Parts: sequence; C-alpha cells; structure tokens
Amino acid sequence: MLKWKIGKVTITRVVEFESPVPYGEASSFIRDAKPEALREMPWLYPHFVTEEGALNLSVHALLVDAPGMKLVVDTCVGNDKPRGMTRGRPLHRPFLMDIAQAGFPREKVDVVICTHLHVDHVGWNTMWDDGKWVPTFPNAKYLIGRQEYEYWRAQKEDQEHQDVFLDSVAPIFDAGLAQTVDQTHRVSPEIRLMPTTGHTPGHVSVVIDSEGETAIITGDMMHHPCQIGRPHWTAAFDADQKAAQTTREAMLRDWADKPILIIGTHFVSPTAGRIRRDGASYRFDT
Repeated sequence: MLKWKIGKVTITRVVEFESPVPYGEASSFIRDAKPEALREMPWLYPHFVTEEGALNLSVHALLVDAPGMKLVVDTCVGNDKPRGMTRGRPLHRPFLMDIAQAGFPREKVDVVICTHLHVDHVGWNTMWDDGKWVPTFPNAKYLIGRQEYEYWRAQKEDQEHQDVFLDSVAPIFDAGLAQTVDQTHRVSPEIRLMPTTGHTPGHVSVVIDSEGETAIITGDMMHHPCQIGRPHWTAAFDADQKAAQTTREAMLRDWADKPILIIGTHFVSPTAGRIRRDGASYRFDT
C-alpha cells in the first residue's frame, strides 16, 4: 500500500481494482486521449499509459489518519453490487480486510467523505448484511456535499444511479449517520473540503494541511494525469464539461510549482506528485 506523510497526517491508498482503458472512437473515456496525442507527453510512460495507448486507471480509497480522527475518502464500488462499470457483475473483493490491515477496521472509522455520489465513490458506504444494505462504518459520520446530495436525489431518469442512491446513499441517511455539508466545510483542524465543481454539480476535493505541509485529494476534478498536460481534455462522465475544464485549469494554475502533494483519486501508482509548469502547460512530477 502506498503511504504519504503530511505533517502529523498519514494518508494510505487502498486499491479496490485497477484497469487499462483502451481508446475507442465510439466510446472513449477521454475523447481527445488518442494514443498518438498521449505520446506527446512522454512523462506519462510507463506508469499511466500502456505502450498500446490505453489509460491506466485505479479505483481506490484513501485512508486519512489525522490527530484524533480516522477518515476514509471515497468508498469505491463495493461488493455484491452489479454495476455497468463492472459489466453487470458484482465484485467480491477483500476491501474490508485490506483497510483493517492498514489500521482502519470498519468499526474504528470516524468520518467518511464522498467527494461526489458517482458509483465508484460510494459503494462501500454500505454492505449486504442479513438481507439488507447497512452502513459499513457503523460509528462514522458520513459527509456529503449538500448541493451534490440534492442534485442526485432529484435525478429519476438514470436507473443505475437510482440503484446506487437506494443501496449506497439512502441507507446511511436512514441510519442517521449522514450529514450534508457546505463545499467549504472544515472537518478538523487539518482537513477541509474545497469546491471543484464540473464533474458533478457539488463535487469537492479534500485539502490536508499539517505542520506547513499540504496535500490535496482530487476526487474526479481530473481522472487521469493526461489532463494535467492537457487540461482541456474532458471526460465522458463530466456533467458540465466546460465547468470541469474551467475548474481544472484554475486548480492547475494555483498548484503549479508549489510544494503541494496532489493525490489523484483514479491515478495508478505512484498516484501522488507535484504539478510543474511545462512550457505552455503542465506535467506531473512523481
């Protein structure tokens, strides 16, 4: 497991699964990320792009051990939930065993943050137990952006998202464990939320400041490091692609050439690095 130390805070990455996503004209994840265009950014190789031009992506949770608090950022897809991104097959992964081995047994988690409410960020909010979906982290407070929650609660036309809401979001509210918060909510002296809208209307990233050091957990304001080199490349799942691009460009301008550790929520190993200016654009230094 990858670990990073930010002052008094330790961040651990626990992977649910990783997968290369090949380019396809009809169904590309990032439409502009053609193999020949990726080759213009040699720093993407060998970690982030395969020799054939597929984008390497990870679905993982980030465990944040801060003074007086154990916090989980984004809870992946989860077990026993057939989803489109798993080709309709439920996962059966040792995720709970993995986080326990990392020092985060589920009963000891204090806070769960969902950067947004897409399927691969809320799955382990709940688990199947005795014929029903129950909160996986029974002693945790689940924090969800108020704008994000209201937006998805009103969506009725997307059947899969209705399923996601019913099995991975509603049960934590029914149990009285969920709290909707502002996009600038402060979780603890070291941890706060930051609005990074575009991918979804209420999307947030997580900022960690401790002893003069800073890290930012991106969420899906960018999905792949190629969007650092090409911030105008948008993802198919962005709700508002123009807003997502504007957010990404603003964040990269702000973070470039500063000692800020950027931890990508879908970035494969080495996952974290710093933003450096690279001519008219940027690169990711790991």
